[in-house]
Amino acid sequence: AAYNASNNILFITLALLLACLILSGVLSWLNFSRLRWRLLFPPAARAEQPVPITLELANDKRLLPTYGLECLLSARPIGDAAPAAPQTTFTARGKDVKAILQRPNQVVENRLRQHGRIDPSDLLTLDWPWVPAKRGQWEIELIAVGSLFPFGFFHKRLGARLRRMITVWPAPIDYQRDAAFGGHASGQAARLARAGQGGDLHALRRYAAGDSHRLIHWKASARSGRLLVRQFAAEATERHELHFPTDAAWWPREEQFEKAVRLAATLAEELFHAGRLHRVELGAGPPRPIRHVRDLEAILDELAVCSRRDESGAPVPARANLRSVITFKPEGTTGVCAYIDGKPAATA
Repeated sequence: AAYNASNNILFITLALLLACLILSGVLSWLNFSRLRWRLLFPPAARAEQPVPITLELANDKRLLPTYGLECLLSARPIGDAAPAAPQTTFTARGKDVKAILQRPNQVVENRLRQHGRIDPSDLLTLDWPWVPAKRGQWEIELIAVGSLFPFGFFHKRLGARLRRMITVWPAPIDYQRDAAFGGHASGQAARLARAGQGGDLHALRRYAAGDSHRLIHWKASARSGRLLVRQFAAEATERHELHFPTDAAWWPREEQFEKAVRLAATLAEELFHAGRLHRVELGAGPPRPIRHVRDLEAILDELAVCSRRDESGAPVPARANLRSVITFKPEGTTGVCAYIDGKPAATA
């Protein structure tokens, strides 16, 4: 009788354990069912500054909540050199194997854990303050979503494979401004034939909502039978043109080139917000006018991915009679200097 009782207890225990395992699998499957996720972050970021990466989890179930999710995210730079074909240590050259082993791992991973629960037809956001280490194109990927729910017997993991691209602009850099930057005029104090807030009358135009009543030209309005307002010419001083060379012969050191990219991006933003940036020329490309914020953002996008190139055979654009031109040159072994018409203006 004792033997039979012990066998019954053993079988009951095994049955309960098996039932718990089956119940764990069913509840885990229900926990993942009708679950959606997406990545949210700004279209552009800056190196060495926090970027808010938001993972949005939505529970589309009508009755059951979702518990205990763990999400694995990664960020890796795009464009790193990779071997053309897989090689073994027997066929590869010694220096190639050594270079691969010494190559730093630039992939950044982070695990985001859900605290609490996601109610039915509700959503939850998990934040990752990611700090990119360098400029360029990065790939943000949601690798997998896992959970130990309900009993912790199994760690169920679903491959998400959700990828999105983000452009990381160069980080701002501190620089020393020379006298040529602040006091350089070069006869550029000319009035532009465009609308602005200067003192010279440019034209008359129809009244629009939001215009100041003090700008209404009453005599012209009476003659034409409709409200007309005065439009003045804008004043501009020191409108600069920025030329940034990308020739490898111009920048023999990679660290100086990276510093020059940061200095060019910093000066371009400061001059644009001050209304003093006219055009930008990158490498052997044509000069492009900078009129709107989207023009500046396009330049920053190119600076984010630019690299040293062999431009010895590229045609040199004509630069006759150009004034207030900002150029960049290496200074010493680590420094970079920006020049305005050949005069030192900023040093980093």
